[in-house]
Amino acid sequence: MSDPLLHAAWVRAADARPTRGMLFLHGILGSGGNLRGVAQAMVQADPSLAALLVDLRLHGKSRGFSPPHDVTTCARDLVSLEASLPLPITAVLGHSFGGKVALAYHQLRPGLSRIVTLDSDPGIRPDRVGSEQTMQVIALLKTLPKDYPTRDAFTQRIQSAGHARGIADWLAMNLERTPEGFRFAVDLDGIERLLDSYFETDLWSVLDRSDARIDVVIGGTSSVWDAEHRLRIEALARDKPAKVRVHVLPHAGHWVHVDDPAGLRAALAQTETP
Repeated sequence: MSDPLLHAAWVRAADARPTRGMLFLHGILGSGGNLRGVAQAMVQADPSLAALLVDLRLHGKSRGFSPPHDVTTCARDLVSLEASLPLPITAVLGHSFGGKVALAYHQLRPGLSRIVTLDSDPGIRPDRVGSEQTMQVIALLKTLPKDYPTRDAFTQRIQSAGHARGIADWLAMNLERTPEGFRFAVDLDGIERLLDSYFETDLWSVLDRSDARIDVVIGGTSSVWDAEHRLRIEALARDKPAKVRVHVLPHAGHWVHVDDPAGLRAALAQTETP
């Protein structure tokens, strides 16, 4: 039996009749709604564009997917989804894990005209620096019950373990309503396999060979990009200035779209959306 299609939701400008679509891909333990603000800003700026907020496999409402759970399979899921869509997909934006999936998708779909990655290092990261909090959250979730009488009961458990309200609310987007309340039914073992693949997958070749316009957004206070990789992407931008652009948001951390939405909008609006 084949896997189901990914769950996704369209965002369009009011009264617009878009002619092309752009995929928006969240990070680990997120969901499509995480990037709604970025998507709304982009379709308002260009009503001919429609944004598709995707729940990647094992996230949000995209459940029931079989192994293997890795970056490449996530990209193949997008190709399968694209075949069912009413608009051609010409661009993709991804945050963190979603940024790497965006590059892997572009490997399978070389005709894309624009790629945007938000604080997503394309290389191998054996030290896993910059993702410590995500790993701590997964370890915590494995110790907690699955069922809660209210959404607040879940967020309070996360906060009582020392995490900020924003992290708790972000995780709560994965709660499913049940007759008794809410259930956090995420396949955490599968999520760990996805995260392992993120750290182990090298997608620099996509950046090196792509003819698409690629916007690489980096959080200035984030530790996701190591010094060597920062130098490499900056060198690539100098070598391919018409294709690769690096945007550093100096006061933003890993969540660049939350920490500096105005700066992100300005960076992505520097040239027209293809």
